[in-house]
Amino acid sequence: MEEREISQAVIRRLPRYYRYLGELLENGMERISSNDLSKRMKVTASQIRQDLNNFGGFGQQGYGYNVKYLYTEIGKILGLEQDHNIIIIGAGNLGQALANYAAFESRGFILKGIFDVNPRLEGVTIRGVPIRMMDEINSFVKNNEVEIAVLTIPKDKALEVADRLVENGVRAIWNFAHTDLNLPDHIIVENVHLSESLMQLSYNISRYKEEHRK
Repeated sequence: MEEREISQAVIRRLPRYYRYLGELLENGMERISSNDLSKRMKVTASQIRQDLNNFGGFGQQGYGYNVKYLYTEIGKILGLEQDHNIIIIGAGNLGQALANYAAFESRGFILKGIFDVNPRLEGVTIRGVPIRMMDEINSFVKNNEVEIAVLTIPKDKALEVADRLVENGVRAIWNFAHTDLNLPDHIIVENVHLSESLMQLSYNISRYKEEHRK
């Protein structure tokens, strides 16, 4: 298939397709039309077809989509057939909550280590993974072929830690620190700003109230 630039909007929708198709599989559904999938996902059937056509289409006229096949193929597109070693930096409430999220492994994300600067947390285990101190991180990242680091640390420490991770071979950062990271172009950064998501929710609530006052 010819390489083409896939828009970020399409990429953001792929995990939703994957999740919904997984639920359909669990319910024993073998095939589904783009129209039926659109009703479940609140995305137009045309949009679904356009999105999937970026990767070859997968559907058959008059038949729809084979649920298991499409689920498997989207998983491959998302890279979920490969394992990715990850570490979490910051073992506070958010870091521990993420470490306890067992679905990581089912998606191929293998939690190899948790790091913090608080000596009282050293040796505490979360789902069998011990919390380590930051002075171990350089050798640990190299020895465990860590690809992804999750940052749940104060923003004033985030860039320093991110630079250190990149120097030791980390390729991607899932950034929960409330700051943007200025890193080399080849490093993949996914920023998660929880407060911004809450503000968007606040905006939509305000709009809803305004519309229903009229």
